[in-house]
Amino acid sequence: MSDAFVYQPPGAPWPKILYQDKDLLVVEKPSGLLSNPGRADHLQDSVQQRLAQQFNPLYLIHRLDMATSGLMVFALRKKAEAALKQQFASRLVAKTYLARVAGIPPVPAGLIDLPLAAAPQLVTGLPPRHQVCLEHGKAAQTFYRLLWQDQCSALVQLKPITGRSHQLRVHLASLGHPILGDTIYATPEQQQAAPRLLLHATELSFNQPYNGERLHFVCPPQLPLFGPVELPSLFSDEQMLCPTDKILTD
Repeated sequence: MSDAFVYQPPGAPWPKILYQDKDLLVVEKPSGLLSNPGRADHLQDSVQQRLAQQFNPLYLIHRLDMATSGLMVFALRKKAEAALKQQFASRLVAKTYLARVAGIPPVPAGLIDLPLAAAPQLVTGLPPRHQVCLEHGKAAQTFYRLLWQDQCSALVQLKPITGRSHQLRVHLASLGHPILGDTIYATPEQQQAAPRLLLHATELSFNQPYNGERLHFVCPPQLPLFGPVELPSLFSDEQMLCPTDKILTD
């Protein structure tokens, strides 16, 4: 992180516990709070650290970028940790995100299929970047669908098939439609168009580790940042389109 970066995470009541059973927790993470502690002493405050004050043991299953808000799941038992991580590795976990992007994608739905790799770190101290790399990148696929638009931005629904670092942010930037508020991949004007990164993990589905029951959670985004107050009706009870035609491909 650069010297200009000052970590000022939001305080109480975050994270919000949305569901708890003997095996796991599902919580809502706010934008601006790390998923797990960073290396430096001043980066210890995180979702994991706050929950660990109440739950012991507690096991981190996955992460969201600090600037991303939305749903996270933690395990409360070692066996549950192994089972949940296996579901993520086997792509049995269904994740849906909402992002408000600069401009309006000309194709309303499609698959972005572009491999990603870490970008060269030309200046020390800056946040890590990732980029499309057709030659050496790892496979990365994201389904998207246009939900709503105004004159200069659009709300898109995203379903990542893979889980690469910064996948959604780089894929949308590669379309020419960076996420508003993205301080890494958007232009200065697009960064200033929102007070935070407008990326939200809004739905999460997985199997309960003990009894196999399919659990499904929905966490609405912050309005009106992401769109009009009527926004929930635009995507609730709808299935994401999964077209076979690729919009971008290697």
